[in-house]
Formats: sequence, C-alpha cells, structure tokens
Amino acid sequence: MLMLIDSAGLWYRAYYALPSSIKAPDGRRAGAVRGFLDALATLVREYSPERLVCCLEGNWRPEWRVELVDSYKTDRTAEGGAEDTPEGLDDQVEAVEQILAAWGMPTATHPRYEADDVIATLAARSEEETAVVTGDRDLFQLVDDGRKTSVVYLLRGISQAKRFRAADVEEKFGVRPSRYADFAVLRGDSSDGLPGVKGIGDKTAAALVERYPSLEAIVEAAGKDELKGRQNANVLAAADYLPRAAEVTRCVRDVDVPDLHAAVPAVPKDEAEVDRLAAVWGQQGAVGRLKEALQS
Repeated sequence: MLMLIDSAGLWYRAYYALPSSIKAPDGRRAGAVRGFLDALATLVREYSPERLVCCLEGNWRPEWRVELVDSYKTDRTAEGGAEDTPEGLDDQVEAVEQILAAWGMPTATHPRYEADDVIATLAARSEEETAVVTGDRDLFQLVDDGRKTSVVYLLRGISQAKRFRAADVEEKFGVRPSRYADFAVLRGDSSDGLPGVKGIGDKTAAALVERYPSLEAIVEAAGKDELKGRQNANVLAAADYLPRAAEVTRCVRDVDVPDLHAAVPAVPKDEAEVDRLAAVWGQQGAVGRLKEALQS
C-alpha cells in the first residue's frame, strides 16, 4: 500500500493537541515535533504501508487560486502575505522537515501548488492501493473504490482517525466522492475564505448535487426557476463565482513532481543526524518510537 500524508495536517493537529509545556532543552515549544513523529509511528504500525510519502506545502496559497477567488485563505494571511502561523510552529516545522530528510523519508512538494495537489497527483499515478492521510475534507474528492484510493481522515487525533471509502463519504455527506468538490463549492468553507452560495448548507447542497449532474446544470435550473424559493435567486447571484470556486476547490492531478520509489526506510539514512536533532528538540523518546514502528 502507498500512504500519502498531508504533513501540515499532522503537525497542526499535534501543535494544538499537545500541551505547550512540551519543550526542547532550549525552551522552545516541541509538541508539534513529538506529535508528528508519534502520529507517523502510529500510522506505520496500524496500516503497514510498503511505500510512504510525506507531502509538504510548497505553496500554501497559490497566486493562481487567489486570482480566481481573492478571498481564498485571507483569514490565515499575515501582514505581507505570509501564512499566519501560531507561535513557535515555524521552528518545529523546520525541525520535522530536517528529521524527515535525515531519515531518508520520502517527501514531495512543488513551489506553485499546495500539498493537496501533490497528493492528488501521486494518487492519480498510483496503480496500487492508496491511503491519503489528511484532516482536509476537500480530499474526499480523491476517494475512488475502483482505484482503491481511500482517505484516512484525522478527527481529534490519529487514534480516532476514520478510513473513508466511497460508501462512507456518501453516507456522511450524501454525495459521491466524484461530486464532493461541487458539494463543497455550493456549501462553502469559511476556513478557506470560500463563501459558497447564500442560504445553501450541507443538506441543500447535497440535494442539488444529487439532482443535477453539474454546477452548470444547477445554474441553468435556477435560470428556469426550477429550484426552491430563494435558491433560484441565490444561485443566479453566485453564477460567476461558482466556476471560479470550483477551480479553486478541485485538486490538480497533473502537478510536475518526480516519480518516487517511496519505500518506507526501515532505518534512518543518517542516524547520527536524526539522533542529534532528537537531542536538540528533546524528542529521543518519539524518535525511538518511530524507529521501533519502522523496524517491526
């Protein structure tokens, strides 16, 4: 099995889930480092992937997506346009990336695309069973039983993660994975700065997606006054927004990233450097647990 990991999803959850009292010897916060390594160890133990890629955020807010919808991720943007990350996380992300490199853990990224796009591309290329690990609901669009692609969705933590196949997506949201992006566009996502269509929530979005074969067909139906009540006017008011939001929401599946052998390394490539970084960050225990998981 190939496992594709949304790395930012792991370290953000670890940052917020673990207490700020977890410190490196120099006093810096280290909970995200510990949580990331422990999550990786848990995933390896539970799913036993033969191949694994930690996908990194090459561009968290691509300009081409902002040009389509200028509100995209504005709530997460700091002064100057950089990502507004919580205190102490940037250093920990750098540490995680250094540990992954020293370990020889396969990684993938692209400077013009988000990790979601890199994941979607590698999943599209895969000819084996593929599990995508993420806390981002938009990646439910990748679930495909025919291609044996599932999503291991992070809830409060790795121990509560749920593996979604097509039937699970349909049961939870009322839409097939192939239409999940259309559903998300109609519903909107305030965390990404995507307003959706006024007055349309999950249930209405699912009903419209079930009834009509595309966003274009929904707009056409609204033009014929076929929808219920204010839905006609609200959909027509969003007619220009919908195709742009759809392009923002749909994962790109042909990003120019190299093919990776991606074998899970049983032992670190540079064990001395891994151990040095573990000592710098006070995470010898977490590194030891990951070593044990990879060698079991």
